[in-house]
Amino acid sequence: MHRIYLDANATTPLDPRVRDLVVQWLDAGNASSPHAEGRAAREAIDRARDQVATLIGAHARDIVFTSGATEANALALVGSVRARDIKQVFCSAVEHASVLQTLSALQPAVQLVVGAVDEFGRLPANAPLPAGDLGLVSLMLANNENGAIQPVREIAARAHERGALVHCDAVQACGKMRVDVTDLDVDLLTMSAHKMNGPKGVGALYARRKAVPHPLFFGGEHERGLRAGTENVAAIAGFGLAAELARQELDARRELWARLRDRFLRDLRAVLPDVVVHSPDDGLPNTLSLTFADVEGEAVLLGLDLQGIAVSTGSACSTGAAGPSHVLIAMGLSPEQAERSIRVSMHASTAEEDVVTCVQKLARVVKDLRALQV
Repeated sequence: MHRIYLDANATTPLDPRVRDLVVQWLDAGNASSPHAEGRAAREAIDRARDQVATLIGAHARDIVFTSGATEANALALVGSVRARDIKQVFCSAVEHASVLQTLSALQPAVQLVVGAVDEFGRLPANAPLPAGDLGLVSLMLANNENGAIQPVREIAARAHERGALVHCDAVQACGKMRVDVTDLDVDLLTMSAHKMNGPKGVGALYARRKAVPHPLFFGGEHERGLRAGTENVAAIAGFGLAAELARQELDARRELWARLRDRFLRDLRAVLPDVVVHSPDDGLPNTLSLTFADVEGEAVLLGLDLQGIAVSTGSACSTGAAGPSHVLIAMGLSPEQAERSIRVSMHASTAEEDVVTCVQKLARVVKDLRALQV
């Protein structure tokens, strides 16, 4: 059976060009060694650092490679709190679990203030920042569950007026929209390779020189002394190429996703006119959060899986957790509505026939489930 993969916000398929490069470097030397093998590995890492930096308009010297976005978020948040003895942090209610749970773990030594969002999961640009000794603001750029874009630039300007650092979780944004750290005016920004057709197990933190956090790992001077441990040369090289391809192909990918999104919604509303869309029109073009009355999202997911189609009920990191998505609840959905939602997210190789087939089978699954309720 030909399977259709529409869960790209959980992870993307590995680009064949990236796979070939990763395989090439699997037997790489230690980049800290001075001999020829070590120097070749160091050159591969330096090249990847340049490629990743270019994707976000940064200097290569400000890129720190990590094991993934979760570690990068922890380094940015915990490392900044330790470096500056921060006592108050502000974030939105729809941040990724790796941000919310990390910040929650810092309590009670650090006061965490969480901002409310609108019905599309967006923090208002004029959202009040907390009074007091604000030291850090953490705000994602694009939401992983419904694709909403946050007003990072506007929030960052006001946070900097207060002397606070600004961290941006750009994991879902990079490779799907233009990201420029100078334009956003952020001090710290996190990324992940596997969200842009790169390998799993590698991420990066952008950290301005004035905002360098304390390291979480010790025992070596790797990554400017911020991340001890022998570098994963193969994964880092793959990350670099994935970032370069994402930059070069961004306009074409966004045009494809916008066209497929319009086709998906047009066809779906023709057969299921009562579908409720929780993704804003100006959000990520590859992402749709949908609710169907009278059917559980998990049942829809399983029904589509049996039909050869992969979608999600929300954040992959939340699968198996008790209760509905915290993002959808923060957007004002009831627990029952949240549990009736699915997420469809496209990748760079999604074809129009995949979208057409998905709508047809999705409509059949929903109608069959509803028939069972009668």
